[in-house]
Amino acid sequence: MSENEGKPVGRRVMLSMLGLGAAGIAAAPALQGGWQKLLDADPVGVTELLPNGGGFRYYSVTASVPVKNEANYRLTIDGLVDKPRTFTLAELNALPQRRVVHDVQCTDGWKVENAAFTGVPLSTLLDAVGVQKEGTAIRFTCFDGVYTESLTLEQARRPDVLVALKLQDQPLSHERGGPVRLYIAPMYFYKSAKWLSGITVTERVQQGYWEDYGYAVDGWL
Repeated sequence: MSENEGKPVGRRVMLSMLGLGAAGIAAAPALQGGWQKLLDADPVGVTELLPNGGGFRYYSVTASVPVKNEANYRLTIDGLVDKPRTFTLAELNALPQRRVVHDVQCTDGWKVENAAFTGVPLSTLLDAVGVQKEGTAIRFTCFDGVYTESLTLEQARRPDVLVALKLQDQPLSHERGGPVRLYIAPMYFYKSAKWLSGITVTERVQQGYWEDYGYAVDGWL
């Protein structure tokens, strides 16, 4: 496994430590103001367990995730399509955007109300590459090297499914899955894969990372 791929991290271990992280925040309020600084400086990922001011939590299934930016980010769309294509971040930003406001709900229990994600409707990208008649599902891969997700083609074409570039009208930060992540408004947040790097049209739905551990393939809220 390469350095960029990182190593999978057990969710049970992470969840068991969440209470300790929350207690630490309550005891030291000054930490909240320095959240971003701590994330950047934390080499072991302890700060992944702490809530931040926006209500979101940082969580990764790998020990480390490479940072991508406008210079090195690429999104590849391939599989059962007529015109496989790779998009740069600038090309994605140049496409028509849609803003979706919806509550974010995590299976861990935390929730962010009225979160605004903005990005390219996934249906727009699928239309641009031309889905072949055999294609009935979408598989998503991420540049953390581990995480995967999936949707049926019908779900992927919903108007509230985005290849998101902004959160709360600001560019998506690395900690929120940027520069580009999937956003599926009507489903639990584990379906909205962070650090999106690949969209592959397939013949059938393939279970994603958490579905292999028993999560629902259709994670409707």
